[in-house]
Amino acid sequence: MEQIELFHIDSPCRGICESSSKGYCKGCLRSREERFHWHEMNDGQKRQVIQLCRSRWQRILKAKQDRLDELSDKNLPYGMEGEDVQDLFATPMSSEH
Repeated sequence: MEQIELFHIDSPCRGICESSSKGYCKGCLRSREERFHWHEMNDGQKRQVIQLCRSRWQRILKAKQDRLDELSDKNLPYGMEGEDVQDLFATPMSSEH
């Protein structure tokens, strides 16, 4: 029996909408295919994409830390070289503060 979803799954889009050299969005870390087909996906597929984005984010953070630790010239994953990658999973702060 399939469980009924109670919550709408919002797009992880952060409004940056610029592709990296490897085709991943610099704002949400979705691939081109994931961005183009978001509205066709069911909730399970959307959750899977969000989990993939989180994994990509963690990999970028680890690579940045490794680079700092080793002073390495290793490239960052997903074509994010030289980019200031935002925390995709932090709650956005309102501008009313």
